[in-house]
Amino acid sequence: MITFPNYTTTTHLNDGSYSTVYRGYRNSDNLPIVMKILKKENPLPVEVARFRREYEMTKMFDSDGIIKVIGLEKSGNTLAIVLEDFGGESIYRHLHSGGIELELPEILKIAIEITDALGKIHQQNVMHKDITSHNIVWNPETKQVKIIDFGISTQLPRETLLIKSVNVLEGTLAYMSPEQTGRMNRSMDYRTDLYSLGITLYEMLTGNPPFMTKDSMELVHSHIARLPIPPDEVNPAIPKPLSDMVVKLTSKMAEDRYQSAFGVKYDLIQCLNLILPNSNLYSIKRTINDNTVETHNRASLHSFVIGQKDISDRLRIPQKLYGREAEMEILISGFDSVSSGGCKLVLVTGQAGIGKTALVHEVQRPIGNRNAENARRYFISGKFDQLKKSVPYAPLIQAFRQLIHYILAESDAEVANWKEKLLAALGPNGQVIVDVIPDVELIIGKQPAVPELGPVENFNRFNYVFENFITTFASKEHPLIIFLDDLQWADSASLKLIEMFITVRASYLYLIGVYRDNEVDAASPLTMTIEEIRKSGAIVDNLNLQPLSENHVNQLISETFYCDPERSKPLAALCFSKTRGNPFFLSQFIHSLYRECLIEFNGNLGIWEWNEAKIRQTDITDNVIELINLKFSWGVMDSERFENSRISEKSMVILF
Repeated sequence: MITFPNYTTTTHLNDGSYSTVYRGYRNSDNLPIVMKILKKENPLPVEVARFRREYEMTKMFDSDGIIKVIGLEKSGNTLAIVLEDFGGESIYRHLHSGGIELELPEILKIAIEITDALGKIHQQNVMHKDITSHNIVWNPETKQVKIIDFGISTQLPRETLLIKSVNVLEGTLAYMSPEQTGRMNRSMDYRTDLYSLGITLYEMLTGNPPFMTKDSMELVHSHIARLPIPPDEVNPAIPKPLSDMVVKLTSKMAEDRYQSAFGVKYDLIQCLNLILPNSNLYSIKRTINDNTVETHNRASLHSFVIGQKDISDRLRIPQKLYGREAEMEILISGFDSVSSGGCKLVLVTGQAGIGKTALVHEVQRPIGNRNAENARRYFISGKFDQLKKSVPYAPLIQAFRQLIHYILAESDAEVANWKEKLLAALGPNGQVIVDVIPDVELIIGKQPAVPELGPVENFNRFNYVFENFITTFASKEHPLIIFLDDLQWADSASLKLIEMFITVRASYLYLIGVYRDNEVDAASPLTMTIEEIRKSGAIVDNLNLQPLSENHVNQLISETFYCDPERSKPLAALCFSKTRGNPFFLSQFIHSLYRECLIEFNGNLGIWEWNEAKIRQTDITDNVIELINLKFSWGVMDSERFENSRISEKSMVILF
C-alpha cells in the first residue's frame, strides 16, 4: 500500500478505475481527512495530469455544499488528494445499505442543498458531468450535504462529444444524459448535470434509477429513447408536482429540462413548504433488493405550475431543429425500408448553413427508437474535404475506423464473433483492408500478403473486397447507416464505390449523402454518378432544404429568450430580414447581437430585453454573412485557418 508520511489511513472506502479512497487523519493534529490516492505507484503521465486537474478543479470552490480540498500530496511517483472528512456517507449507501430510511421532507431538504451547490458550480462555468447518488455525501446528524468527485469535470461552457464505445464513455452510465453519450445531435452544456440530478432524485424517491439493466447498450438506448415511468406512478405517495419536476429534469432534450439549478431549487422549496404541515402523512415506498417498504397514505398537496421561476441568464439558442418535420419523417421512413432488408440512397441538398448536416444527425435518436426490439444500429459518418480530393475513399475509411474502434472496445466474445464474420467475408484478401484500416488487424489478426496486380486489376480487387467488408456490417441484426458529408468534393473512386453499393442492391444499408447543390453543375462527377444510379432503376430520394420561414424564426427566438411569441415577433422579423432565414446565419447573428449588448438579460426583472431600433440600424449582419460565406467557401470550419486570414480584428470579434 502507498503511504504518505504526514497522514495515516484507517478505513478503506471504495475503489475507482484509477484511484482508491480511504478515511484517516492528519498526523500533526488528528484532523479527520479523506484521501484519494492514485492506485499505481508509477502512474501514467495522463493519469497524473488528470489527477492534478481534479485537484485544481475542486480547489476552485469555497462553498458549504462542495467538498473542500486540503492539499495535494506526493509519495514517490504517485499522488493523493486530501479532502475534508465531515462524517458523511454517499446517498447511494444510505439508500441501499438498509440503514436510514429517508422520508420525503428529508429528501427535499437534501435535494435543495444539492441543487444550491450545483448552481454554484455552474456559476463558475463548470460542468460536473458525474452527478450521481455515489457523488453526493450526506451526514444525517449534522445534515450537511456535499458534492464530491470533480474527476471528469470541465470548465468549458460547452462540449461536443464524438460517438464513443459505451465502455470508454466518461461518467456513470445509469445517470448519464442523452447528449453525454455522444449519440445525439447535441452539444453538451451544464444542463447535462440537471438531467443527472433528475436521475438521482428519481433514485432517492423510488429507490432505484429509472433504467435498471446491466447491458450498457440498452442503458444508452434507454437514456436516448425511453421515457422513465413518472415517480408518482411508481409510488403514489410522491406528490404530483415533485414527480413532474423529476420528469422535466429527465427530458431527453436539454431545451425541455429546467434551464437553471436555481429554478429547480425554487420549485423544491415550494414542494417542501407545501408538505411540511402534513409531513407525518408521507412515507416513501422503495423497492430495494426486491424488498418493498409499505406506503402510507399521502395528504393532498395543492398542485402548482412548475418552472415559473426557471429562466437562464445565459444565451442558449435551442439546438433542436425548426421547420424540418417533413424532411425528418422522410429520412426516418427511409430507414424503415432499409431495416426490412432494402438498400437506399437519400441525398440532402441546400446552400451552406441551411442545416443539412444537423438534419441528418437529428434523426439518430428517432431512428434509435424505431423498432425497439432491434436496438443495435450502426451509424457511421465521413466527411469529404476540398483539400484532400486526391485521397481516394478517405471519408469511407474514416467512417469505418469509427466502427472498428467501437468493436474493439466490446467484450472479447463480441470481438471474436466479428473476427469470424470478417475472415469469412474477406477470405485471402484481408490484407487489402488492413492496408487502409490498420486497426482491422487487431480483430482479424495478421494477414497473408496479397499478390501484386496491375492498376486496373488492383482497383477492381479493392472495390470487391471493400464491398464485402462493408456489407459484413450491414445485416438484419444491425442495419448500417453511412452518412457522407460534403459530397460535392467526393473523389471519383469513392463515387464509383457508392454507385456500386446502390446498383447491386446491398441489404440493410442506408446511405445518406449531403452536398451543396449550388456548387455542383450538370457536368460534375457527382451529378453524373447520381444519374447513373437513377438509370439503374434504384430509387434516389432528394431532400432540398429551404430557408426557415419567419414563423419558424419567431419560434426559435421566443424559445431562446423565454417569452411569448407575440412579444418576440418584431425581433424575429428583424432577424429574418437580416439573415434571410438561414439557420446558421441566424444563430451567428443572435450571438453577435448578444456580444454587442443589443440583447441583454435584465436580472432585476428576470427577463431578456432588446433594443429593436438599434438592431434595425446595425450593419453587423452583412459582415457576419460575408465572413461565414468566406469560411464556407474554403470548405472548412477551421478556426485556425480562418484566423490566419487577412480579416480585420473587428470583423473577427463580430463573428466569434
